[in-house]
Amino acid sequence: MLGGPGLFTVLLGAALPLIDFFIVNVALPTIDRDLAASEAVMELVVAGYGVAYAVLLVLGGRLGDMFGRRRLFLGGMAAFGITSLACGLAPDAWSLVGARVAQGAAAALMLPQVLATIQSATQGPRRARAMGLYGATAGLAMVAGQILGGVLVAADIAGTGWRAVFLVNVPVVLAGLVLGLRTVPETRSQHPEPIDTPGTLLLGTALLTLLLPLTEGRAAGWPLWTWLALAVFPVAAWAFYRVERGLDRRGRTPLVPPSLFRVPSMRRGLVMLVPFSLGFAGFMFVIAVALQQGAKLGPVAAGLALAPMAVVFFVASLAGPRLVARHGSRVVTAGGLLQGAGVALLALAAWRQWPDLGLVAMLPGTALAGAGQALQLPVLFRIILSEVPPARGGVGSGVMITTQQSALALGVATLGSLFLGLVPGLGMQDALVVTLLAQLAAVALTVLLSLRLPRAIG
Repeated sequence: MLGGPGLFTVLLGAALPLIDFFIVNVALPTIDRDLAASEAVMELVVAGYGVAYAVLLVLGGRLGDMFGRRRLFLGGMAAFGITSLACGLAPDAWSLVGARVAQGAAAALMLPQVLATIQSATQGPRRARAMGLYGATAGLAMVAGQILGGVLVAADIAGTGWRAVFLVNVPVVLAGLVLGLRTVPETRSQHPEPIDTPGTLLLGTALLTLLLPLTEGRAAGWPLWTWLALAVFPVAAWAFYRVERGLDRRGRTPLVPPSLFRVPSMRRGLVMLVPFSLGFAGFMFVIAVALQQGAKLGPVAAGLALAPMAVVFFVASLAGPRLVARHGSRVVTAGGLLQGAGVALLALAAWRQWPDLGLVAMLPGTALAGAGQALQLPVLFRIILSEVPPARGGVGSGVMITTQQSALALGVATLGSLFLGLVPGLGMQDALVVTLLAQLAAVALTVLLSLRLPRAIG
């Protein structure tokens, strides 16, 4: 069974990759100045991590099912610490990009084991509580990463500057490894299947040909390779589906079993997770750029402007389980409405008070948005995996996190490109307002999709 110290350790492992996806947002201007990199290379610092992470997550879940989740969790955490050290010591921009790609691969080994371990080593109310804590940890980590990044860059600890946002992981990983060796139980699938090599290659191709051109295309000027890659994407996705369906029909276990999507809770939850994550990641990237380059805030002020979102998220997530017990999945709908109100207030603040944005001006919007997100994300994770058999815990968690991570990367690519593309013609203020309204449309979609979630939550 997974006790309190073990749960704390795996949740620490869940927080690290998400923190590192967002921690670089406020550090990018400093990295750019220090390493004299082009905009396209700077976007690869973000995209390289996100794409490697998304492409390998399902494979990481399958490897945990086969070789033991504790073993893969600890191995992935050790690799995450080593690659974080490589990022912090990178002598130039391309070395940083390479280290970030390796860091994303390490995260993909570690993170799927967290949910699979929770699914296999807990049950009943204990599992519901652990899943709620996982969702709360994930949401809080995404906001806290941006705040922590601003504080570390400004603190310039021992002259490390932006490098501290990566080096800080090393002592945390060492502590996590010590705790993990003592507290995390070993679990694995009782009937592990061999690696689905064709499925792994096709899924990797599909995700790469979608995410890489979308995240890198605008900064690179949309060269021919980006259009060729996007043309390959639907072909690779169709081939992946056909291969996986064929394996499923023959009674074998493909990398992503299509039969998993016949479970209503997983299918409907994943469909809602996409616009939620897309809008969230796009907002976090855009607000970091707007506050630093437009409102001329320093990294600390830009990060702390989001502090109310983190605080309210934490408080509201504590009330989530009691609300779910009483109202079921309608809590997710209410959360979407609150988040929508918060985004609308942020758009209004940008329209009326620009460039005097900061903690006070954004407080009503960030607080409401944080409360709304806290009532959605933890509950949504719990719904998606509620009916997944423990034997498929690694596969199910890998599919869910891949969907989330791909949507996070798409959010930075789509809303980020929309914002940066509008700035030259409209100016920073109007570009920010338009982008926030685009996010508001994504929130409205999540509200509509939430009405189709199973009312009762197991």
